[in-house]
Amino acid sequence: MSDAADFELLLRQALTPVDPPADMSERIEGTLVNLTEIAADELEAWELSAMRDPRNWARPAAAVVVGTTAGAALVVLRARQRRRRARPHGVLDAAEQALKDVYGEARKFLPKS
Repeated sequence: MSDAADFELLLRQALTPVDPPADMSERIEGTLVNLTEIAADELEAWELSAMRDPRNWARPAAAVVVGTTAGAALVVLRARQRRRRARPHGVLDAAEQALKDVYGEARKFLPKS
């Protein structure tokens, strides 16, 4: 019986919740911004005339994938941060606020015309 109690105690100690570091959100956001900027710089430096050769497609394709993924993750992260600050009342309010936040954050990345 003592082995079972020790095992249960060890499991409780191992599975205690751990809070993330306070600056984790800022670090993730900074990393996503850096990835988006690096991908944009890579695409800006790309010459359109080099696209004729399919062997040259790997770097711009990777830049598009990385930039799009990081940009989308950044939009979702910022929308979630806003949603946590303003607590909506009900499911419809939460969905409406989430859509507004995502739309607002996505507009920041679109070129202004």
